[in-house]
Amino acid sequence: MIQHIFLDLDDTIFDFKKAERIALSRTLREEGIKPTEHILNRYSEINLSQWKLLELGKLTREEVLVRRYEILFQEVGMSCDAKKISEKYEDFLGEGHYFISGAKELLEDLSKKYHLYLASNGAVKVQMSRIQSAGIEKYLEKIFLSEQIGYEKPSPQFFEKCFAQIPDFKKEEALILGDSLTSDIRGGKNAGILTVWFHPSGKKVEEEIVPDYEIGKLEELKTILSFYS
Repeated sequence: MIQHIFLDLDDTIFDFKKAERIALSRTLREEGIKPTEHILNRYSEINLSQWKLLELGKLTREEVLVRRYEILFQEVGMSCDAKKISEKYEDFLGEGHYFISGAKELLEDLSKKYHLYLASNGAVKVQMSRIQSAGIEKYLEKIFLSEQIGYEKPSPQFFEKCFAQIPDFKKEEALILGDSLTSDIRGGKNAGILTVWFHPSGKKVEEEIVPDYEIGKLEELKTILSFYS
């Protein structure tokens, strides 16, 4: 029987892509740079690649936050203070929360029956600002952020630190829901818990990681949970 549900935040509960574009556009405009589609799309690609390097332990969080801008501005032939721009972007990002369709309703429904936990690699300052402004803390028993835990998803240490803070926790009673195969699903498998991949695009992905379940809409999680009630 499932009792504990770990939830990723970005692109699982919150629409990170939308928040990212809005925050980056505001940041660039303040720097006198026009936020073209090319720049916005390229930043998103660079940002994703840098976070994947963090997951692999090849970069530190601080390096990721600065390198993504260094790479972007080098490519477009502009000079900038990458650290300053990163800080400004993080401030803007912390102001915006946009729910994935059905996310708030899911939290409200699940919190009545299950123990819900947030598990995110995002920056503490940004994530807590968004969580509080969205008013979802009341649904969560604990919030696990890698910056505070000391390890990043998908490392087993991240999950073991989380499990240790939950009374009477049993792995066979837990699952993780997330949109990232390399972070959430690999992490859940490494930790020995059930995995549910949120994959709304449905596009084929060349990855060796196979989730226990795949859903295209958040509400479909309820069907999976009914198998373990």
